[in-house]
Amino acid sequence: VCSSDLNTAPLIARTGLKVAVGVNLGKGNYDGLDAVGRFFYDVMTTNGVDMSEVFIHPDLPSGITYIHDTGREERGGIAYFPNANDDFDFEIFKGAVERLKPNIVYYMYSGLSERADANGGRDLAEFIKWCRTKRIVTIVDSHTLTGSPGELINSGEPVEQYRLLEPLLPEVDLFFTSSDEAKMIENTLAEPRNWNEFDEHENNVHFIDFLSEKFWQKDGRTKLFGVTVSSGAYEKHIRPDGTVIGPNKVESRFMAGDVIDLAGAGDSFRAGFITYVGSNLDEFRNGSMNFAEAVQMGNLFASVYIKAPLDDRYGSVKTYDKMLEVVHSGVTYLNFDALQKALS
Repeated sequence: VCSSDLNTAPLIARTGLKVAVGVNLGKGNYDGLDAVGRFFYDVMTTNGVDMSEVFIHPDLPSGITYIHDTGREERGGIAYFPNANDDFDFEIFKGAVERLKPNIVYYMYSGLSERADANGGRDLAEFIKWCRTKRIVTIVDSHTLTGSPGELINSGEPVEQYRLLEPLLPEVDLFFTSSDEAKMIENTLAEPRNWNEFDEHENNVHFIDFLSEKFWQKDGRTKLFGVTVSSGAYEKHIRPDGTVIGPNKVESRFMAGDVIDLAGAGDSFRAGFITYVGSNLDEFRNGSMNFAEAVQMGNLFASVYIKAPLDDRYGSVKTYDKMLEVVHSGVTYLNFDALQKALS
């Protein structure tokens, strides 16, 4: 797996999968990196992530994100300064892919890099298509950092960064978004919908059907689109023979316990989902994988991540076999201590 985020790569690596990061970091006085880049690098290596494919940018500092802590069970506002990530060069990282020969490439995030998002998103779409020519499973996440999603959703106004998905989604194998982002995506790529007229279940099903019908072709490969919600996730997938299954909701069995910080909930969900896919690649490719179980693995990762102490966000993620044992148990955990004990 190639990944590039503090909320994702270490979690996958802790399960025993080999994970590498392809990222731009700024040049500086801390063994060749700036302070932010050195922190990022050290966290990754401490958790077993391969950092051999870092590009040290000679001029721009490492990108950095600030998240405002609201003190409530909701995600705080985000300010993102892309810096070196703004100059992300796909040609450099094609070389990384050729050297590492990953089974999965995860690009984070569409909408946050001036150079990577160039040409209306077609450069990223071409990179993803190129990865698929090497039999790599691809997943891309989108992120627009909107401060007040409720206001935007109700206004029906488009969000320009989501137009970058038009060339991308026909190429990508896996795509998850949040329920709020789903509404903004559809308002951007289609006629705005009056979301308040329908319940959330109907809205999520409607969005996944819209997205898959617009962007899927029957081209002989497995694809999955989904929406993450506070109580689990929805998924719809197509098998290589063209059989379409879903949308289905997979209710999380791991919601017990108090949320410490919602930042990274979606990223950690994807980490669990990717771990399952990476451990069942042949079954994914031929469409026989247990897709509901894969989503439940994502639910498990998200739950333990957002409820973990801020000074030990990765500690509850164990080996893949241990995490799978908890998923296979069929137990619905009503007490977070019991979930922690099951994972110990």
